[in-house]
Amino acid sequence: MSENDFELDDLTAIAVATMGPPGQRQFFLQARSGERTVTVACEKVQIQLLLARLQQLLAAQDLPASDLPGEGGVTYQAVEPLEPLWSVAELGLGYHEGRRQFVIVAREAGESEAATTVRFWLDLDQVRGFARQAETVLTAGRALCRRCGLPIDPAGHPCPAANGSRPIF
Repeated sequence: MSENDFELDDLTAIAVATMGPPGQRQFFLQARSGERTVTVACEKVQIQLLLARLQQLLAAQDLPASDLPGEGGVTYQAVEPLEPLWSVAELGLGYHEGRRQFVIVAREAGESEAATTVRFWLDLDQVRGFARQAETVLTAGRALCRRCGLPIDPAGHPCPAANGSRPIF
């Protein structure tokens, strides 16, 4: 761990947030521990892949991905202002057997020697709540085309599956 790296234990909140209209949204990962709030900018696909990996990890640990609300008074809503410390180059996920906690690792984009890494430590209930909140944010974007599965822009959608027929609106 370098001198720029840090860890957030005992999280009181973790959430995915967005700014901007659908189709132009910017995505953020935000966590709070005590008085410290950390916000980092990320891509939608990074959050999607993190959630997919989370489901795999829950299954590998034989932990049910329950639909029950999380416990422990943890909130799952981001707070304004959304001012990121940096942009994420890599998001990773792991499970620490000894701590019985999950860890989300966010690594800063930029020079690898000077890049900062933050580790967000979550228990099972926090992971479940985070997954539900993140899924809600991800599905709140543009509607998907029923033919090709691509997002439909407000101005219309030149569907590749339509073979030159009129665009879908």
